Amino acid sequence: MTRLVLWRLAFAVPLILAVTAGMFALAHASPFDPVRQYLGDRAMTTAPEVVEQIRANWGLDRPIVEQYTTWLGNLLQGELGESRSFNRPVAEIVAERLPWTLLATGCAIVLMLAGSLVVGTLAAWKKDSALDRLITGGAFANESVPVFWLALLAVYVFAVRLGWLPAGGLTDAASTTLDPLDVARHMVLPVLVLAVSQSSWLVLYVRESVIGTLREDFVVGARARGLRERTVVVRHALRSALLPFLTLLGARVPELVTGAILVETVFSWPGVASASVRAALSVDFPLLAVLTLLGTLAVLAGNLLADVAYTVADPRTRTLGVS
Repeated sequence: MTRLVLWRLAFAVPLILAVTAGMFALAHASPFDPVRQYLGDRAMTTAPEVVEQIRANWGLDRPIVEQYTTWLGNLLQGELGESRSFNRPVAEIVAERLPWTLLATGCAIVLMLAGSLVVGTLAAWKKDSALDRLITGGAFANESVPVFWLALLAVYVFAVRLGWLPAGGLTDAASTTLDPLDVARHMVLPVLVLAVSQSSWLVLYVRESVIGTLREDFVVGARARGLRERTVVVRHALRSALLPFLTLLGARVPELVTGAILVETVFSWPGVASASVRAALSVDFPLLAVLTLLGTLAVLAGNLLADVAYTVADPRTRTLGVS
């Protein structure tokens, strides 16, 4: 297990360097000028020497290699820079918003896993029935729906038409304190939309895995011993079908990050994902660079946790060549 973790960490270092270097290259090739974006309408009346002075203060007049090495050195020292769109240190913004993203995303993952396992297993258990066709068709339809459209539909139905839940934000507009119950009410729709939008392929994968496992000899033997069908499906077929499911979870982390960006933006959830949209629109590179790095680390951590969980669940894979 330790060798697996060290191997993944050693692989992560050059990958992070490649991602950050590519990020700087794309920013350098971008046609958008961060100085003019920062000035806005004032850029038309600001003197050219003032614009060049701002560019020099930000270090944008230096070669890209020098900019990258300076940023990397500051990053290793814990200096993340100043956000130009929030006018605050990047470290403060991340520390303030990251817990809310982790809370919403963590709840969505738990709901997504529980729902996918239950619905996928139920579809496999009732294979070729009307319920199975309904679940399968619904999963394919849900996969084709954009996340932002699903979020807007949820707002229209549950907030506008029915009035059951708030349309967005962290608390009510008139609230001056963070009430846990109020936060929980505002979190229902973002968590539900994020979980549902990412669960389609998991449902289909669980269904196919359980159906395949139900044909295995040990499952047939369990049925021959007179065990109840529910026991056969849950304790025998589902447990064996979960092993490939763990690997699939790691592969879904990038889509989960993308979905979180769209969901947080639609519901005005004050997390780091919605901050990335504001940073991109404002060409706020110091903040956007750190948020891109956080997204990369989230993908690497998700794949590492999936590999570790698979190794724990199946001891046969505890060799470096397989892990």
